[in-house]
Amino acid sequence: MHTRYAVGLIPPKRHPNSVVSRVWISIQWASFSNLRVHWRKDQKLDAAIDEDKKWRLCSRVVKEVLNEPNQVMPVRYLENRRKRLKLNVKAKTFIDQNPILFDTYLDRIKAKSEVVPFIRPSDSLRRFLEEEERIYNENEGLIVEKLCKMLMMTKNRVIKCEKLWNVKREFGFPNDFLTKLVPKYPNYFKMVGKSDENMWLELVSWEAEFAKSVIMRRAEDEERLTGIRVRPSFNWKLPRGFYIKKEMREWIRDWIEMPYINPYDDASHLNPESREMEKRMIGVLHELISLSLFKRVPVPILGKFSEDYRLSNAFSNAFTRHSGIFYLSLKGGIETAVLREAYQDGCLVDRDPLLQINDNFVQLLKEGWKIRMEELTFRKEREFLSQRRSSEFQVTETHQLLA
Repeated sequence: MHTRYAVGLIPPKRHPNSVVSRVWISIQWASFSNLRVHWRKDQKLDAAIDEDKKWRLCSRVVKEVLNEPNQVMPVRYLENRRKRLKLNVKAKTFIDQNPILFDTYLDRIKAKSEVVPFIRPSDSLRRFLEEEERIYNENEGLIVEKLCKMLMMTKNRVIKCEKLWNVKREFGFPNDFLTKLVPKYPNYFKMVGKSDENMWLELVSWEAEFAKSVIMRRAEDEERLTGIRVRPSFNWKLPRGFYIKKEMREWIRDWIEMPYINPYDDASHLNPESREMEKRMIGVLHELISLSLFKRVPVPILGKFSEDYRLSNAFSNAFTRHSGIFYLSLKGGIETAVLREAYQDGCLVDRDPLLQINDNFVQLLKEGWKIRMEELTFRKEREFLSQRRSSEFQVTETHQLLA
């Protein structure tokens, strides 16, 4: 077997632009694109995704209230939006379960309407929001760099604003980054378009320092530490219990030995059906997921950028083909691409500084849950004492009657 090529095919000796060579490239791509590592569940990485469900739900509800006029909302409005918010309990139950998020008070929706319960952000939630603003300001340079990098990897150095706004949660952008942050950096960004529905964010100038991927920076760091030249390459390692067939192992070995292609370099000269383009595509996906907060991104979200980043129509297959780099989680019925190297035993070790916001929010929720448990415990103890006194009274009364 000639292991330099997929599944042992030997290339023809022809000019690279000849018809024969182009046909060979197509055959080669069809061969190695069909290679797969059998998908196997990674329970630790799935558990990491599952842990986020509770706080993500709370975050959605908080944002819903904050987007209301004066940041107040009738409880009945929240009840009516349960399906859209994926709230699986009644609105009042949710508010009771998370007592630290909102204050409840009575007011009228209209001047002459009946008094109904309203909610508004609690003092604790407002303090969290102030701290959130501070962390965003402190890490503004990081956010600008992320935006630049996302634009620099595209084929035309532009991305539709709607797409960027829809992924703000995945990459840690503040809600108002397009209206407040972008205008502060005219040296990097320019908004183009004739209407709000068709606005694009364009890269104005190229920053050479940003054009280094996380893999290239890692190689440079290792080189400085060891004094030995390190070639940029992917970390390819399957967890214990995963198995791949011999022909796939040979293909992976040869693929890893191919030169690393910087995702920020121009890829217009690469044949879309070549292994070099596959190498470049994996580099783009690796870099994009590295820029995300949790080093994981739902595949449908990545798919929205497929044209911008020159991803193939079947790009999602690469996550199983390169399962030593990525894990494709099916948790919650959504395919999520996870960067394996960012986790150790299911715990995120490659932490983004903006994750402090999430940590603070989770801590706030835990304080509220503690208050809730203390209230429930006190209520149960009070009911128990009440029942005990009632029983003791009945026993005493019975003894008096018998006497």
